[in-house]
Amino acid sequence: MTGRAWRNRNPRCSGDRLSAPRAKMAARAICADRKGTGRVSDNQNLLAEQRRALILDEVRRRGGVRVNELTRKLNVSDMTVRRDLDALARLGVVEKVHGGAVPVAEASTYEPGFEAKSGLELTAKEDIAKAAAAMATPGTAIGLAGGTTAFALAQQLLEVPDLTVVTNSVRVADVFYNAQRSAAALGGAAPRPGTATVVLTGGVRTPSDTLVGPVADAAVRSLHFDVLFLGVHGISVEAGLSTPNLAEAETNRHFVRSARRVVVVADHTKWGTVGLSSFASLDQVDALVTDPGLPPEARAEIAEYLPELVVAGEPAEAASDI
Repeated sequence: MTGRAWRNRNPRCSGDRLSAPRAKMAARAICADRKGTGRVSDNQNLLAEQRRALILDEVRRRGGVRVNELTRKLNVSDMTVRRDLDALARLGVVEKVHGGAVPVAEASTYEPGFEAKSGLELTAKEDIAKAAAAMATPGTAIGLAGGTTAFALAQQLLEVPDLTVVTNSVRVADVFYNAQRSAAALGGAAPRPGTATVVLTGGVRTPSDTLVGPVADAAVRSLHFDVLFLGVHGISVEAGLSTPNLAEAETNRHFVRSARRVVVVADHTKWGTVGLSSFASLDQVDALVTDPGLPPEARAEIAEYLPELVVAGEPAEAASDI
């Protein structure tokens, strides 16, 4: 990595998926177009999320695209493409230039806010959250660090009874609080049986709405978790797990030390990304839950370090218990 928070990955035209699993039909169509078999007529029916995922993949793969190229590939109007580029630019993942767009070059210290990250890889995060929730055992104590994937996981954990959840994420705590408030409004003041007990650490708020600093560190350090579910800014063989926020790195170190089992939840775009500060090596991680966009070479590297790799959305035999 040379300062870019997004690493270019070549979408593969041999059956592998692109970043959003729902875009399989579009992936086949766009690959056919690359092989010279015609226009991408099926893309007229794509949802905006799917179309923007394809555009973002093209920008990252090629280092830039022109509007007229995208209109031909996607078989949509130039106004539709420009609206999509506007949306991606608002998320901070592309930079609009005259006639097209290029990737945003991000420094290792750049930390996007929660809202900017929440619009990325939505389908992948939902699939990862469902797979990770299946790893939570009723009645256990879990740590749930911040981030948009952890936020998606929190919504799935509402169905797991009798959890004790310790989190430094304001957004995650809100998921459980709002669920309890809704249940109370429907069924009286008493919480329903099996409702999670939630502990919010306190601390200083970061752009991603996590709480860090001495107060958060002291709270986490004094507790012990059966399993920690941890979202990350970046993951690589060389840097391990990393974040652009120094204070968040220290809080995450305490989370990792306090957990019997560490499960990283991260979509494929996090692989190869390196933030300013590392807080754990890969050999401190017990499992990675990711999406099918993770390329084969990355899976092979992970197999050398992690006991378990779960690829959400793939058949069990395609994923690996390494």
